Amino acid sequence: MMAKYRKIYQELVDGIRNGVYPAGELLPGEYELMEHYGASRDTIRKALSILSADGYIQRKQGLGSIVLESERISFTLSGLHSFKEETQSLGKEVSTQVITFGKGQPDDRVRTILECDEGEEVWMIERVRTIDHEAIILDMDYLPVSLVPALTREMVEDSLYTCLEETLSMDIAYAKKAITIQEACDKDYKYLDMKHYSMVAQVESVTCLNNATVLLYTISHHRPDKFVYHDFARRDQKV
Repeated sequence: MMAKYRKIYQELVDGIRNGVYPAGELLPGEYELMEHYGASRDTIRKALSILSADGYIQRKQGLGSIVLESERISFTLSGLHSFKEETQSLGKEVSTQVITFGKGQPDDRVRTILECDEGEEVWMIERVRTIDHEAIILDMDYLPVSLVPALTREMVEDSLYTCLEETLSMDIAYAKKAITIQEACDKDYKYLDMKHYSMVAQVESVTCLNNATVLLYTISHHRPDKFVYHDFARRDQKV
């Protein structure tokens, strides 16, 4: 049986998603919620605490619970999915535009990450991801030409992972990811609909094959208002 605070949490989430509680406005106060749900103050506070932790509200002392923008696209940290796989269930219009595609000499940092030899060429790919006519992700991908000699613009317009796994039969095993907040660069302002934002969420991903060979280095810049990253963590059992 679901705990009461969980039921209240879910009803409030549904209200936020359905526009009953619009972004930027206040949720009903604790006492009003207590009366509405016939619940104790502790139960209401548990529900509000989870709402805050999940990014639905911002609790401010002396003011109340402010509803935050909830139209975010959820990406998992622990999973290894392409943009196409992550967004296929959104029910939104999603598109990819390849703005740069070609071979070249990477800088020293990219060369080190890809474990390339001096003078070795890499594929340099830049793609803009658009959701419901808003350009909100800029992906910059680097792959050693020695590992992926046959690559075309058409292949990467759909899904790079699909291309590597299904078309080129690459055996992708795992990826290491890091997330930082960065100041937006010139490319972000040029290609993304940045609105009033001056920062981006930067996700760096190093993707490896089953034999631990580095296949792909990706830098993704995300407009900060549209994305939330989820992971699942389990505490180790004490012995």
